[in-house]
Formats: sequence, structure tokens, C-alpha cells
Amino acid sequence: MNRPVLFALGAAALFGASTPFAKWLTGDVSPILLAGLLYLGSGLGLALWRVVRDVGLKPSGLTKAEWPWLLGAVFFGGVLGPVALMRGLTTTSGSTASLLLNLESVLTAVIAWLVFKENTDRRIVLGMAAIVAGGVVLTDANPSSSVSDWTGPLLVGVACLFWAIDNNLTRKVSASDAVFIAGTKGLIAGLVNTVLALSLGAQMPALVTTLATLLLGFLGYGISLVLFVLALRGLGTARTGAYFSIAPFLGAAVAIVVFGESMSATFGLAAVLMGLGVWLHFSESHSHDHSHAIQEHSHPHEHDAHHQHPHDFDWDEKSPHEHSHGHGGLSHRHAHFPDIHHRHEH
Repeated sequence: MNRPVLFALGAAALFGASTPFAKWLTGDVSPILLAGLLYLGSGLGLALWRVVRDVGLKPSGLTKAEWPWLLGAVFFGGVLGPVALMRGLTTTSGSTASLLLNLESVLTAVIAWLVFKENTDRRIVLGMAAIVAGGVVLTDANPSSSVSDWTGPLLVGVACLFWAIDNNLTRKVSASDAVFIAGTKGLIAGLVNTVLALSLGAQMPALVTTLATLLLGFLGYGISLVLFVLALRGLGTARTGAYFSIAPFLGAAVAIVVFGESMSATFGLAAVLMGLGVWLHFSESHSHDHSHAIQEHSHPHEHDAHHQHPHDFDWDEKSPHEHSHGHGGLSHRHAHFPDIHHRHEH
């Protein structure tokens, strides 16, 4: 299986599993404070990871041109998105909100295709439709619930739009250090949501619960986001978003297996639809004559067909290795995804 696909599925698994565990851990904790603690766990855990990995905090490696993309992603996904969602949830039923949250993957793909000109084909569109349909079935929305005030659902939809923008902006910096990107987003989102919750009168939970929530945030939000960035690097935005949208199904599976929740008939139908969507994506083959633009960047790589360059330093010949390197013009044909080396027009 393609490694970036595994990254995307791993991100979905960790994020999906975090939901039932968060519910089990926190009880009556304010939703805004819960989001803040989970994001803080992500940011603090990944900052510690960088300190241990780099024996200190080394520079991010982002270029001046990349910083606006990252700051934009943090602003939309780490600040505006959570605030819009929490405000929307105050006047929106849980079933309606769950249904609307499926908009994120759709809006992510639409922005990727229309604004950033990421390539797509019929199998990808059909696969995404099947995955989203599975998510809709999984919500098992209560048909008796009515929406008298559309302000809440509208804000939930706006939150999905903000996260879709975040996903597409993050793709622009996905060749850089994934741990730094995810950690920065986690710290800022965590601080914003925690300060907002406390200012609204929320009370911190017991110390044991707080520490457990921070750990859960590190795994379900931090490492999950690192894997999501790595998937963006290799798959592009729309495909990564589609794979990630199976997270609700994986979360429901954890709730059934670990916490003994009952399995509804809709769970099996959702599994079939999502499995069909993932298979359609797995079986995609995109190949044509294409040319690579001249560029320079830094990311882990091996000396494959796209990385035939000399070194101006002593190299121990271990792969993959990371350093700043340039790409000259190259034209060839092979199967490829819209990864960091194949963001060309069609």
C-alpha cells in the first residue's frame, strides 16, 4: 500500500478513536475547554518531541514565502474554525451538527479542485461521494429533530469551510517539518480555546483528567495531524481529506469494541459505503506526460527519478535523508498523485 495512504488512514484512526475516549474521560467538561485541552496536548507534546528529536529547538526550516501559508492555516483552522463550531453547537442539535461536519471533506476537495487546480477524475469523485454518504448514514440523524434557528447550523457549516481552507493552506507547506507545522497549530488553537473557555466561566477538571486529556490530545490531535501533513505531502489535499473523512466510522468502531456500545444496522451500511470509497481511491491510476517546474525545497527523500542531484556536504549515503535541494526541468511519464513534486496543471 502507498505510504501516504497509510499516513492518511493512520491520521483518521487516531482522530476517530480520540472522540469516544474524550467522552469517557471528560464527562461534563465545557466543549470549548475540551477542545482547548486537546489542542494544548497536541502542541505541548509535539514541542517536547522536537526538543528530544533535535536536542533543542532548531529552526523550523520554513522559507519566508511559506510563513504566510502556515499562519493563514493556523488562523482559519486553529482560531476561527473551533470558535465558529462551538458557537454553532449552542443552537444546533448533535445529530444535525454531525451531519453538517461531513461538509469539511467536500469543501476541502472543492477548494483544492477549483482554487488550487488539483487534478481529479471520476473515480476520485465517486469515491469521495461514497465516503461522505457513509458518514451521513453513520450519523443516524433523528428525523424528528427540527431546526428552528438556522444560525447554529450555518456557523457549523462556516467552521467546516474554515477547516477546508486550513487543509488547503497547510498543503502549501507540507514539504516542511510536519512536527513543527502540527505543533504550531496545536499550541495556538489550544491557547485560544482554553483562554476563551475560562473567560466564559468554564472550570478546569481534576488534575488526573486534565493530564489524561492532554495525552489524548497529543495522540488524537498531535500525531494525527503530523500524519495528516505527511499524507498531504504525498497525496494532495482532496485525496487526503477523503481518506481522513472515514474517522467517524473508526470512532464508532472503537465505541462499539472498547466501550460496548450497541451496533446499529446503519453501521454496516456505512462500512460498505466507506469501504467502496476507499477502494475506488486505492484503485486510481493517474498517468500522463508531464513536466516538472524548477524548484528548491527541503524534505526527506531518496535518490529516485525525481532526486538525482549532487551533494555539497559529506553524505553517509543513508536514505531517506533531508537537506535543501533543487529540481531542474524534467519531463517524463509515470503514475503519480498530486504530491509536492506533481502540482502541475492538466
